[in-house]
Amino acid sequence: MTILNMRDEWRKVWVMLAVAFAAIFAMSGTLRAQNSPDWTEPFPPFRIAGNLYYVGSKGLASYLITTPQGHILINSDLEASVPLIRASVEKLGFKFSDIRILLISHAHWDHDGGSAAIKGLTGATYMVMDADVSVVESGGKTDFQYGNQPASLYPPTNVDRVLHDGDEVKLGGVTLVARLTPGHTKGCTTWTMKVEAAGKTYDVVIVGSPNVNEGYKLVMNSSYPDIASDYKRTFKVLKSLPVDIFLGAHGDYFDLQTKYARLKEGAITPFIDPAGYKRYIADREEAFRTELAKQKAALQY
Repeated sequence: MTILNMRDEWRKVWVMLAVAFAAIFAMSGTLRAQNSPDWTEPFPPFRIAGNLYYVGSKGLASYLITTPQGHILINSDLEASVPLIRASVEKLGFKFSDIRILLISHAHWDHDGGSAAIKGLTGATYMVMDADVSVVESGGKTDFQYGNQPASLYPPTNVDRVLHDGDEVKLGGVTLVARLTPGHTKGCTTWTMKVEAAGKTYDVVIVGSPNVNEGYKLVMNSSYPDIASDYKRTFKVLKSLPVDIFLGAHGDYFDLQTKYARLKEGAITPFIDPAGYKRYIADREEAFRTELAKQKAALQY
């Protein structure tokens, strides 16, 4: 073997090692995220506007929509989150057992891991976007990114109603619309609804997730070939939605803590933030396009 050939072989070895280390760091980043302390840190439950309430933790958002015919809960969060969510609902003066419908933003353990427990406690009808159903019913095993990571799995839960883009969920005079905003998961769902407060009607948008997680392959992804085009679809949809009240699956999407502090100080509905919504979506779209360009360039190299 010539010196040049030996150099080529060593170069290949170093490339393989670099790829391996990158995978390890990506996985460690994921595991760190799974253990984020604010995910299980209690946060005061409160009315956002009208019959829409926040009942999640400091880091994981859950929403209660109350009606005379029972209530709707969006996001069951972690398995460990269920007692916290229940306590928040009851602190607001509502019965946890009155939850009739359970929805999620997307099929990741931090948003649907507690679904089996909540369904068992309340008998709620579980409704999930079609492309996320297999992930939910497998307890995370069919997830394109995290299916082989034990820390990302959770109790499988049977889905009672399969949703499709534009489907309506109705209860007690309330109508929510399920908008498919895929990429983060194949069935990631952004929920829209209207609330009445102080004699006005507001458009509410609860963003599923437009984020590209660490380790996501946006090109040559055999487990999710359409991931890049799905993200592009998502940003098109999100930019088309009318929005007054901006919410999301994590509190940091919409600056929960700052807005809650303003609410406590007497500000009138600080969650009315269409400008903040537009900034957030523009920022996430730029991050996606930057990562896509980076991965395409690396592939060409």
